[in-house]
Amino acid sequence: MGSARSTTSLMLVLGFLSTVHVWTQIVKTEGPTTEFIFRGFRGNQSEILTAGDATITPDGLLRLTDQKLDITGTSFYRKPVRLLATDRSSTNSMVRSFSTCFVFVIIPTSPSNGGYGLTLTISPTPNRTGADSGQYLGLLNNDTNGNPRNHVFALEFDTAQGFKDGDDRAGNHIGINYNSLTSDIQEAVVYHDNDDPGRKEDFTLQSGDPIRALLNKKASAHYVMGWSFSSGGEHPVAAMLNLSDLPRRPLNTEKKRGYDSKDIAMIVALSVVTLILLVSLIFFVMYKKRLQQGEILEDWEINHPHRLRYKDLYSATDGFNEDRIIGAGGFGTVFRGSLSSSSSDQIAVKKIVPNSMQGIREFIAEIESLGRLSHKNLVKLRGWCKHKGELLLTYDYIPKGSLYSLLYTIPRQTGAVLSWDVRFQIAKGIASGLLYLHEEWEQIVVHRDVKTSNVLIDEDMNPRLGDFGLARLCERGSQSHTTVIVGSQGYMAPEITRNGVSSPASDVFAFGVLLLEIVSGRKPTDSESFFLPDWVMELHASGEKFRAVDPKLKSGGYDVGEAKLALAVGLLCCRQRPVSRPSMRMVMRYLNGDEEVPELDN
Repeated sequence: MGSARSTTSLMLVLGFLSTVHVWTQIVKTEGPTTEFIFRGFRGNQSEILTAGDATITPDGLLRLTDQKLDITGTSFYRKPVRLLATDRSSTNSMVRSFSTCFVFVIIPTSPSNGGYGLTLTISPTPNRTGADSGQYLGLLNNDTNGNPRNHVFALEFDTAQGFKDGDDRAGNHIGINYNSLTSDIQEAVVYHDNDDPGRKEDFTLQSGDPIRALLNKKASAHYVMGWSFSSGGEHPVAAMLNLSDLPRRPLNTEKKRGYDSKDIAMIVALSVVTLILLVSLIFFVMYKKRLQQGEILEDWEINHPHRLRYKDLYSATDGFNEDRIIGAGGFGTVFRGSLSSSSSDQIAVKKIVPNSMQGIREFIAEIESLGRLSHKNLVKLRGWCKHKGELLLTYDYIPKGSLYSLLYTIPRQTGAVLSWDVRFQIAKGIASGLLYLHEEWEQIVVHRDVKTSNVLIDEDMNPRLGDFGLARLCERGSQSHTTVIVGSQGYMAPEITRNGVSSPASDVFAFGVLLLEIVSGRKPTDSESFFLPDWVMELHASGEKFRAVDPKLKSGGYDVGEAKLALAVGLLCCRQRPVSRPSMRMVMRYLNGDEEVPELDN
């Protein structure tokens, strides 16, 4: 490198320069050597073939590219350079020695935004047809890169991380390439001090400014100020170029430019995004702080918005006073509550047992299923609450209690017997609710726990099927069964006890048991040897089916035809094979007298 650090000058041995491209036709020859020297290019236009963005400026500079994006410029020495010589003493061929010296200047678009560099190339043709810009350096393209038929040698002066250069590959380097953009040899650019040959100093090819790797388009201006070349002979040496004999280097006025419109737009956009994120963060922190003072929202509350405040439920139940308990189960206790003095604001609050995985599953299942259902024969879920590990479900309060208590507890305590008309209407109401779950809602709902204690009776003696803690949702057209053994003893279908399969047919079986229970007033099981459907079937086979009717009804009477129908439908629903059981739609048709009940096999 010369002593003037303001101009980059390099002497290359064993090299050529291209994007300056030089046509070096490799042919066997014993002809004369090739020598030329250009101290500037004014007046020598006929000796240089230019293509693309390349041109010779009025002041004698060979400009390869200006600072536009995605362009290439190529300049070839017009005559072919013969490099392959034949030894007179043999038939062997060898490549002639050659040397070249040139001075070039690379000016980036801005101090932080430059192009990919330039190459010195030995090419079999005076053009690089189809070559691409950018990382391909006007030399090759994606299809030709690496093809051994290219017959291309290149010495690249890379000013940015180029083709397949990772983070560990410096951009400011010189590389030797054969038929490919991947350098076989690569070295960083260094300056050797003439006064101290042992001292080396790094410098950049691009106007002395540091190179920054950017994920956007980059551009530079490339100029050649002078060029000498010599080939042939035993030790060819290209003529040295004196900087004082060359045209003045182009001024780098781009360093003084301010931000362009794209830079300004990017800065404005990033500022706006940063401001939005900052404001959002402030609102989030304030919102989270407010929630921590109250209750934390669940992600699924967006789809199930009926969340109630814990303090309201606490107040409605007198602090979950024991005097308010109206029921209890394996995974929770039910409290009666009042949101106001109005009778329409009476609620039932189910408090799930804390730290119970089954309780948590039931809590979520009820919200997922019952929270979106609406039918006159289903209990209405009014809302839910989660507070410090406590899970609470709130329903409409049903004043008459459960069907279980009306069939067993109240008659034992007071002697009041549920009449036949009410029993038959309750049976049809439960059937209507199950029909809605299985066929009339948007998804199939398998209740999986149909029994008398889960049927609540309102003031008008209408049944409401509740407790959807074991319910499962299924898309129509898909398999609707699950494989977990759940349910209540005496109501579970045979396939559940065998392999855990639950389906709408297993709900039908449970309804059949419940229907026989309504007619007979007997629980599904009261000993290890007694099972209600088997007992009723034995009476039917012996012609004594009316012995199955609740004896407490005989003093008040009952409709013989309806009792016979209810017993037949109950037994039909309790068949062993799921496919032999009717759907709930057919059950409704049977109970309404719209369809004849098939004869039962004894």
